[in-house]
Amino acid sequence: MAVSGDEIADVVLKQFETWEKKRRPLDRTNGTREWVPLSGIVFEERTKNSLKCVASATGMKCLPQKQISRAHGVTLHDWHAEILTIRSFNHFILRECQAVLEAEKFDSEYVRRRDEQERTESHFQPFALKDGIAIHMYCSEAPCGDVSMELTMAAQEDATPWPAPNLDEPLLQGRGYFSNLGITRRKPSRPDAPPTLSKSCTDKLALKQGTSLLSSLTSLLVSPENMYITSLVLPSSQLSTIAVERAFSTSGRLSALKGRDWGSGYAFKPFRVLGTEREFAYSRRQTSAKEFVPSNLASSWTPHGNETVIGGTVQGRKQFDVRGASRVCKRRMWRLAAEIGGKAMLPLLEKCLAGGSYAGVKNGELLRHRKFVKEDVRKVMGGWLRNEDGEDFEIGGVDP
Repeated sequence: MAVSGDEIADVVLKQFETWEKKRRPLDRTNGTREWVPLSGIVFEERTKNSLKCVASATGMKCLPQKQISRAHGVTLHDWHAEILTIRSFNHFILRECQAVLEAEKFDSEYVRRRDEQERTESHFQPFALKDGIAIHMYCSEAPCGDVSMELTMAAQEDATPWPAPNLDEPLLQGRGYFSNLGITRRKPSRPDAPPTLSKSCTDKLALKQGTSLLSSLTSLLVSPENMYITSLVLPSSQLSTIAVERAFSTSGRLSALKGRDWGSGYAFKPFRVLGTEREFAYSRRQTSAKEFVPSNLASSWTPHGNETVIGGTVQGRKQFDVRGASRVCKRRMWRLAAEIGGKAMLPLLEKCLAGGSYAGVKNGELLRHRKFVKEDVRKVMGGWLRNEDGEDFEIGGVDP
């Protein structure tokens, strides 16, 4: 029997209940409650009929475009709950690979070594997800961007769509001009906030249907073949069937990708969207508070540890300080991947990860196939402006 949305949501919500109080939004003494989105990734082991949360996070902010060049790989660009969860998931997978290499008798529940016979020149990764595991993702709010536009319309006193402006700009503000549907959008923000080029969570999740949940670095070590989301779970109060079909399915804006198979473990694999009647205790839909205000805390969890960040930097450190580098920031993830690559004793992989700039690694020959997949999906989606800068840093220097 297929797992239900309620069952998946319950696993993530139950795991959140174990978080320390300091990592949760505040209930203020004046009756105001902070709210924040929660997201989580759940593994379903089908042979055991078991569900386990392997990554979860809260968060709702990102860096303005003008500050990207200051990040230098140590400050997160985007810590919306969905994106921080995916980054945490990649950290979890890398740590599982590391454990397999470092302990001869360690057998990861989820990751396995690939035989030499499995590996090819274009499908070279030394690790893979074990067979029989399905991946599910839960979000306590509709992902920002196109999936949330019907909700935005319904929240207006007058739900009549605003007239579309004559803009040359192909990428619109997060919630601006909601009569434009099926388009790539920026993260939403206040009108007076500095602009960002960080794409909406809807668009980033849509892209993952082609590239898998693996980041560039993780995909150098782990096959993307079984790393796709099987189902996305949203509260029924946040679920617009029309919106999710338009944004994610091959009956909507991604119709040109139906049946696409790029080889080397990459294929277009749309996820199903399930509803749940469960509501997160710190959503905006709880009735126990007089007023709701956004939380500035973002926290992440995996079985390998937890972390809280503010402004993309570990809580208690100054923004852009190398000592405040998150465990899931680009520089620390690169260093972890390089350590694993060295232990895997695959010369081409080790050479790719060992030196040069972060941009050089991403543009290297081993990631050429993945880059083609990304470009193909982005072309179909349209309006995807790159968030340039911030990738010319090197792995050397001060250890975060």
